[in-house]
Amino acid sequence: MTALAPHVAGTRRKPVRAGRVPRSLGRVLATAGTVFLLSSALTFGLGALSGANPAAAVLGETATPADIARMDHQFGLDRPLWEQYVSWLGHAFTGDLGRSWFTTVPVADSIRQAMPVDLSIAGLALLMAVVLGGAAGVAAALRAGGRLDRAVTALCALLGTLPGFVVAIALVTVLSLKLGWLPSGGYVPLDMDPAQWLRYTVMPALALSLEAAAAIARQLRTSLVGTLRENYVTGAVMRGLPARRVVFGHALRNAAGPALTALGMSVPMLLGGAVVTQQIFALPGLAQLTLQSAEQHDIPVIQGTLLVTIAVVLVVNVAVNAALLALNPAARRREVTRP
Repeated sequence: MTALAPHVAGTRRKPVRAGRVPRSLGRVLATAGTVFLLSSALTFGLGALSGANPAAAVLGETATPADIARMDHQFGLDRPLWEQYVSWLGHAFTGDLGRSWFTTVPVADSIRQAMPVDLSIAGLALLMAVVLGGAAGVAAALRAGGRLDRAVTALCALLGTLPGFVVAIALVTVLSLKLGWLPSGGYVPLDMDPAQWLRYTVMPALALSLEAAAAIARQLRTSLVGTLRENYVTGAVMRGLPARRVVFGHALRNAAGPALTALGMSVPMLLGGAVVTQQIFALPGLAQLTLQSAEQHDIPVIQGTLLVTIAVVLVVNVAVNAALLALNPAARRREVTRP
């Protein structure tokens, strides 16, 4: 293991009490709640101030002032803006996101039908990013300065510059059109046929995962190289512990923080890239629903999909911060020493 440099074993670390860790997690939850409220207010405000009107959109030019007033009252648009926001957010917490202006279908039902597609693709993409990026980062760190390290660094730099839609088009051209291994578009639910679900989701998930995998590999490689030079790692090697246990049982745990942060930052990127990717692969997901609603100026659907997306991103970031607190002993020690 070439990355283990000779150093004198450091002093023994003091035991850490875990009782104060929930306080840090509480601050993370408070921050997430504040961000959610501000984001929801901004989302609702932009929709309300867009000038779109259901009567003008649905009834067209034949709408009379009485028709417009009646429909405004039906959708609650004749109330003050702050009152509309409070009512909308309160109903959203109960699962009621309103109804589409055009189809009158509950927004929550439309999101519930489209969300499994996004969760399938994003979940598989995150899994691929963790596996590919983690393996590449660890391999490069263990061969720091060698050919493998340089190759991984160059590949990550290349993947970091390629947008997801470019990778998606390349994958469709090679894997679908030329080789015929995978279908070029469509979707099959997981509960209907798991094998077909995997065939239809693996290519869009791979297209979204490569940029995230490159970010994870870069962060993990840099952090792990530094961790492998720490005194406690050298001490573990001098005590005769197997290299596999030293790397995966000790060093990787302490070096995973930056990679986890990169993983959390990749979630908004995955959701944003899904708009173009779902268009390329003809996937009936949340991004497609949002795009279609934006073309029709269906404000309730746009507001509902954006609110759900914000909630998903915040939940993932809270989970990442919780994982960082669990994996990072330094963060726990700083929490203990604070008054």
